[in-house]
Amino acid sequence: MTVRTYGQFCGVARALELVGERWSMLIIRDLLLGPKRFTDLRTGLPRIPASILSSRLNDMESSGVLRRRVLPQLDAAVVYELTEYGAELDQILLQLGLWGARSLGVPGQQDVFTLDSAILSLYTTFRAEAARNAHVSFELRYGPMVVHALVDGGALKVAEGSYPAADLVICSQASLVPLLTGEVSADQALRSGLVAIEGDPAHLELFTSLFHIPSAPKPSVGLAVH
Repeated sequence: MTVRTYGQFCGVARALELVGERWSMLIIRDLLLGPKRFTDLRTGLPRIPASILSSRLNDMESSGVLRRRVLPQLDAAVVYELTEYGAELDQILLQLGLWGARSLGVPGQQDVFTLDSAILSLYTTFRAEAARNAHVSFELRYGPMVVHALVDGGALKVAEGSYPAADLVICSQASLVPLLTGEVSADQALRSGLVAIEGDPAHLELFTSLFHIPSAPKPSVGLAVH
């Protein structure tokens, strides 16, 4: 591994040396949900060159952030998974994701929204303190992609696929960010067609209280100093 350092005795600098290279945190993001093969990682990161992915995996394996393991199946496939040390980044990454979500804006035409992103976006925006007395199930359909979220007294479980008898099914072909930031209300989202639902509209109000993106701070406007 080629070690590139900032030359500073600082925990932040060391952390960036370990996982601050381009694509590294997105690889960790996808591994937070479980072990993946090289081809699985390429699918979730369609723009990463194979050579760069190999390099990042090798670097983070050398630094103890992840490891490779051979599956016991007959095909003996190799998967990559986070070590205990690497898995400690989970809350850090979720907080970073929430911070970044405040400035997401409108998705570009070439932007991809992956299954892992859909699952982690719910963990990122979940407000456990608001869910202490909530027991509700949601199914979210983003076109052909489907995930479900189970809220049980402040705990959240999100997984791929539909959920039979979900309390609310939310269908959306667009970003849910305006709904989660409060830019549009649940009623406005329904009337505008931002979302369609199956179930009690009151559960959409509940959804917006359980999953939330704080508003981004407005840029300050000041006089230029010459």
